[in-house]
Amino acid sequence: MAILDVKDIRKSFGQTQVLKGISLSLERGQALSLIGSSGSGKTTLLRCLNFLERPDGGSISVSGQVLFDAADPSTQREADIRRKRLHFGLVFQSFNLFPQYTALENVTLAGKLLAREEADYKSRKKDIFARIDGEARQLLTQMGLADRMDNYPHQLSGGQQQRVAIARALALRPDILCFDEPTSALDPELTQEVLRVIRGLAERQTTMIIVTHEIAFARDVSTQVVFMDDGVIVEQGPPEQVIGAPVQERTRRFLDSFRQM
Repeated sequence: MAILDVKDIRKSFGQTQVLKGISLSLERGQALSLIGSSGSGKTTLLRCLNFLERPDGGSISVSGQVLFDAADPSTQREADIRRKRLHFGLVFQSFNLFPQYTALENVTLAGKLLAREEADYKSRKKDIFARIDGEARQLLTQMGLADRMDNYPHQLSGGQQQRVAIARALALRPDILCFDEPTSALDPELTQEVLRVIRGLAERQTTMIIVTHEIAFARDVSTQVVFMDDGVIVEQGPPEQVIGAPVQERTRRFLDSFRQM
């Protein structure tokens, strides 16, 4: 069974149809890269998966559980959205860290807020918070930030801030980790710093969806590549096919534009 099953997702903003019936699936441990020009619908698709946008049509299922079905109002209750988002960790283009909190506090904040909803929170608060802190420290160490946990965002480089953002997304143990152009705000040196972290996650078979313009990175890391254009999937398959030997003319033109840069 696929961990993610997306069927016929459609989304419009006013009269502009941004997603025109997107269907894809993802197996546990796979890394799927979404490539395509700006405006092709990649980010909107991620935002629909994370319930930051509500699709106009289609369905989204995780591990066989229907999280959203446009034909079923019971799957669209606002009160359920926060829990549904826990299936997806999202790392944004900008780092979106809280400036008033340290790196460690940024990683632990969501977990500690969610812990308040546990039935035994009051009696076990100290133990719960100790566990959350310990897991966050392990994640930051994994991100190479063992000596930066007490630093505030303004004291960190862009690459370090993005690594904190990755740790924050991982802290809630999502089924699928999503990246929306995670290196677009970074200079080349810091870009490689963040891509190395994502490569490490791929090697550990973290289930991921990555929106990226780093074509060589997508080729090397992905188990699947999806090329989107004008709100539709033009071509999808393993990277050696989509990037190495694309069938569709639109895919070839897009990849050629990168080779000429």
